[in-house]
Amino acid sequence: MKYSSKPQLGVMMFLQFFIWGAWFVTLGTFLANNLTATGGQIGMAFSTQSWGAIVAPFIIGLIADRFFNAERILGVLHLCGAALMYVLYSADDFSLFYPVVLAYMIVYMPTLALVNSISFAHLKSPTREFANIRVWGTIGWIVAGLMISFAFSWDSASAITAGELRYTFLMAAIASGFLGVFSFFLPATPPQPVQEGASTIGSLLGLDALQMLKERNFFIFFIASVLICIPLAFYYQNASPFLTEIGIENSTAKMTIGQVSEMLLMLCVPIFLTRFGIKLTLMLAMAAWALRYALFALGESGDQVWMLMIGIALHGICYDFFFVTGQIYTDNTAKQHYRSSAQGLVTLATYGVGMLIGFGVAGQITDHYTIPTGHDWSSIWFVPAVFSVVILVLFSLCFKEQSNSATKSDAAKASS
Repeated sequence: MKYSSKPQLGVMMFLQFFIWGAWFVTLGTFLANNLTATGGQIGMAFSTQSWGAIVAPFIIGLIADRFFNAERILGVLHLCGAALMYVLYSADDFSLFYPVVLAYMIVYMPTLALVNSISFAHLKSPTREFANIRVWGTIGWIVAGLMISFAFSWDSASAITAGELRYTFLMAAIASGFLGVFSFFLPATPPQPVQEGASTIGSLLGLDALQMLKERNFFIFFIASVLICIPLAFYYQNASPFLTEIGIENSTAKMTIGQVSEMLLMLCVPIFLTRFGIKLTLMLAMAAWALRYALFALGESGDQVWMLMIGIALHGICYDFFFVTGQIYTDNTAKQHYRSSAQGLVTLATYGVGMLIGFGVAGQITDHYTIPTGHDWSSIWFVPAVFSVVILVLFSLCFKEQSNSATKSDAAKASS
């Protein structure tokens, strides 16, 4: 691998998540205040992420793994995304906004798997090096949030009233256009040769990655990925309203502690994988999920605010030790000619099926525990806490760590 590939991959990852963080965090606020959307409509808008993730594996399987270079497909998708983002910036009615944001997510979600595949293809040791590339994505998300709050103040009360929050979509459109062009200058990542006899309809659709589910461990990992995203949806959907309702000032700024934690702990993933293996690293993430929600259930503003801050800071372990570890595990498990399809399959499991179910469950639980003064947040947060513990126990019993796992071998080779 050429040394120049790593800076290029870092820029790619930075822009990939800068684009997402530039508009997704403030989406609910924009819809409620500027398009007068109902709660149900806001839920529909957030669910487009899941629908895009469900469609993503088919786009990846049909195109990236079969016919065209991955970096070129990435470029085309982001150029299309730039155009759609500009339409969202111009939209003044939810009836126009919703189909466009749905189209955008169908275009954007496949790029999450593509940037991973491009990175893995140009790293000598993905287990050791991928976290150093992926961390730039978290930095990009943080920078986007800081620009919105401090550089432009688009999320201030006066700016929201004036409709300035829509400029977040314009910022995302500009960044998407830049990444679209930049992608064509990334290291060439051609499709891998297809094995003889593999040109069936299923393989052309990228469904050959489904054969990975025949392996016991990967099947258990896949199911765990779906299930763990149900409690994750509680955090994405309820954390900000929860902190605001109980009187935590500058709650949005305080939530960036989670992204800072994610950025720092991502660098620890290779260490944990090398020393403890896939199973214990994934279990640690699940345990952190349960602890986070328990802290949210027990904590409150005032003397117990420290519980909430620790719960937010645990986001780094929750996300990195499960999602980044899972991406590495998937790359090590998949055969070379359908690695992009395999990444798309995991995207389907997590951001697709799991989050889609999770947003629905979180909404129902939140409505169930609505009280005259707001919400019974302790009861709400205990639901994902208990659910996370159940997933942790089942995973620990069912997933069998292989003594000579590909991950440990790769790490050992990289450090030698």
